[in-house]
Amino acid sequence: MPQQGEELTRTAYDAVADLYADTFTATEPEQSLELAMIDHFVALLGHRPRVLDAGCGAGRMLPWLAARGCRPEGVDLSPGMVRRARTDHPAYPCTVGSLSELPLADAELDGVFSWYSTIHSPDVDLDRMLSEMARVLRPGGHLLLAFQVGDGVREIGRGFAAYGHQVTLYRHHRSVEAVASRLDRRGMRVVARLERDPLGSEGEPQAVVIARRPAG
Repeated sequence: MPQQGEELTRTAYDAVADLYADTFTATEPEQSLELAMIDHFVALLGHRPRVLDAGCGAGRMLPWLAARGCRPEGVDLSPGMVRRARTDHPAYPCTVGSLSELPLADAELDGVFSWYSTIHSPDVDLDRMLSEMARVLRPGGHLLLAFQVGDGVREIGRGFAAYGHQVTLYRHHRSVEAVASRLDRRGMRVVARLERDPLGSEGEPQAVVIARRPAG
């Protein structure tokens, strides 16, 4: 299979950062079920929780989290995306960084919000990311993961060709059970899960999983 991983993902999203940020400015792609899962996630975190948007892209979900009482901050692999996040949402700190090596201390956060940000990563990279997300959560903290359900890998970069961008980008599909098992191996217990059928042009089912780091 052609090269995958962080370098490929960074290159692709740097190329389409402005297109993406101008197309999706807030929660236009989300369904009410997904937004309800985010609200449930926030409700589990306590008062004014510190939350990392891990793979924040252009930062469109940061105001949504803040409006629900969170103190959000973002990290993203793509400098182009972080540039737009800082420009479009200057109230929230955003840094360039890898989800495989988060620039945070152990047990520093109340919540980690990963909104379709691990979908471009092969299993070996996903395992490192999940370990890092668990590491930076305080005991009793929660992680939210959103992803497409299914098996195998799709090349989705061609979808940007109509907008003048020639990029290569892969998307990895996984079952809810497979993701829950990976979380369990890292001491994270799934406390809520959503799986729904595809709508419109989505093509594949969508899932949201919330997991908790044990308090003790």
